[in-house]
Order: sequence, then structure tokens, then C-alpha cells
Amino acid sequence: MDDRDEELHGSEDSAPRSGCDAVYDAAAGARARNPAPLRPARLENAVPASVDRPAPLEALAAGVAATLRGADLDEGLGSLLAAGIAALDARSAMVSLQDPDRPAPELALTVGLDEAAQAAAVAAVADPSHPLTAAGRDRAESRAGATVGLPLIASRAGIEEPLGAIALTFASEADATAADPTFLQLVADVAALAVDRSRLAATAAERSEWFERLANTDPLTGLANQRTILRVLELELTRAGRQGGEVSVAVFDVDDFAATNEASGRDAGDDVLRSVAAVLAGSVRLVDTVARFGGDEFLLVAPGSAGATVTRRVLDGIADLPPIAGRTITITAGVARFPDDGTGVESLIAAAQAALDRARDERRGTVETTEAGS
Repeated sequence: MDDRDEELHGSEDSAPRSGCDAVYDAAAGARARNPAPLRPARLENAVPASVDRPAPLEALAAGVAATLRGADLDEGLGSLLAAGIAALDARSAMVSLQDPDRPAPELALTVGLDEAAQAAAVAAVADPSHPLTAAGRDRAESRAGATVGLPLIASRAGIEEPLGAIALTFASEADATAADPTFLQLVADVAALAVDRSRLAATAAERSEWFERLANTDPLTGLANQRTILRVLELELTRAGRQGGEVSVAVFDVDDFAATNEASGRDAGDDVLRSVAAVLAGSVRLVDTVARFGGDEFLLVAPGSAGATVTRRVLDGIADLPPIAGRTITITAGVARFPDDGTGVESLIAAAQAALDRARDERRGTVETTEAGS
């Protein structure tokens, strides 16, 4: 064992029981058909030599089971590498993972190293010739002294995707040379499977979130869509009714929108809608919700009695917009309040719509409240 291996591992005399011991227990339990749950071996000291080591296949089976049942990737990989350490009589293991947004893998997990040895490991893997670094970079096995590095690779439709690398360090170079290469590759393959599985789960979660966002968002303006705002209004009315509060609803209509579409085309109309949406989003309070409610209509749900004030703020912001396709942008709004003007979703929106109709008939570009029309 060279000086660097000694620096990374420290003395074995004072080593406490490590997470690798759980692998021994699990393998022994497997023989008794009553496997014990594995615990991750992350950031633990070296494997005590006095413990009877399980057969490689039993250790790998225990590690694979723990990998599949692990609460997260770190726990699963920690248990798997602890199994590899136990079966191969290694001293420690490290994992580097490749972030798609970064140029090179980064050290992500250690097993069998105390805090001081971890710090030394971080410095060691900065060397391009370190087996962990070289295996991840070259996508091939790399050896140096008592350490063996293997790449983690996933393959889809014949295309290989690098995921990182693992490295196991043994007591001596002779022990590293004697380690079963088939078993080493099995550990690397299962580790790659665990990383790939975790990434697929994360991708699925992101995709689900994206589809949920699409289901609740208007694609043109980025505001909430009609389905979402109606649900928000229903919840706000329920809360206001329970607490004896108020809710204001405002309906906005873009003036002469059809004429803009006809004279300047749909692209100009879309620009108008996006500009109005930006003013709406920037003018409302954090507690308010605003949505595109129809072709050129928008709906505001404002808890409390400040709906008319927020609506006037929106109209002031619209007045500052530059013309689009040579046409000045104006909007007209109608405001209604719960419970005075309606106690349900439909009745409250109908009251705001009636106020909007009055404003359009009398003077466009203004705000009309139900109180003014009563």
C-alpha cells in the first residue's frame, strides 16, 4: 500500500463498525431466508478485517436489493458499494457522477472513508490520472496502485451515455489485481442501472410537472387558464364565506381587438395579448390570481375588497404601453364583489361581466363597478 492509500484510509486499529457490516448481516440473513435491511455505508471507516466475509453472489444480491429499495440514489449506491467492498475485501469505494450540464464528472459519494480521508479523496480525484477520474473521462477501466476505476455507462438504442464512474481501493496492488473482474463489472453495471433509474424518475417527475403546468396555463400569455382561475375563484369564495371576508372579481376586455387582428394580422393580435398579460401579471398583488379567460378577455380574482383599486392600477399600466402595429392599446374592465354582487362562481362572474358591458357602452378604457350600475 503506497502513502496515498494510507492517507486516504488512516489506521484500521480504531475503526468502528461501518455500514459495510450491514452487508455482512444482510448476506448472512439471506442464507437464513430472513434478510436484514441495509443501511447506507456513506462516510464510514474502513471494513474491519475480523468479520467473516459473505460470498460474492450473496453480497451482490444484498446490495442490489438495497439499491432497489433505497429511499434515494445516495442510499442505494452506498449499500451497493458496501456490498462490493464486503465481497471483494476492498477498503473503500468512491462514485463520481456526470451532470449533463457540466463538462466532467464530480465526486458524489464515498464509502469506507472518514472525514479526513474524504478531504484527501477530493484532492486526489482532481488528478486527471486518478482511476476514478480517468475511468469517467475515457469510459474505460483504469488502474493505479491499489485502486481500480470503472466507468458507469447506460446504453439506449446503441448509443452510450456516460453517467460517471466508480473506484474501489484495496489494501495492496496485489489485492486489486486479484479482484474478480467479472464481479467488479457487475457492481459497476448495477451502479449504472441505479443512476440511470434515478435520472429517469427525475425526468418523469419533471415531465409530469411540465404537463401539469401546461394543463393550468395559457400557452400564449403564460397566465393561468380558464380552468385554473375558476378553481381558484371557487376556493377563494369558500374561504371568504367561512371567514366572513370579501372577494373581488374583475373582467378585462381588450378594446377593438378584432379590428387589430383584421387590420394587422394575428401576430399583432398575439403581441397585444402578451403585452396586456405582462401588465396584468406585474400589477396584481401576490395574493391575487389573473388568467386569460377567453379570446381577448382576462379575469382577476382578488381576495378582499381592493379589486377596484388593483383594476385601476392595471389600466394605468396599460396606458403606458407603446402602440402595436400603429394602434394604441386600451382595455375596459368590470368589477364585482362577493358577497354583495353574487355568492357563487357563475353569479359573481356574471355581475362583473354586466359591469364590463356597461363600461363598454358608456366609455371604453375605464373601470365600472357594480355599485355604479346599481
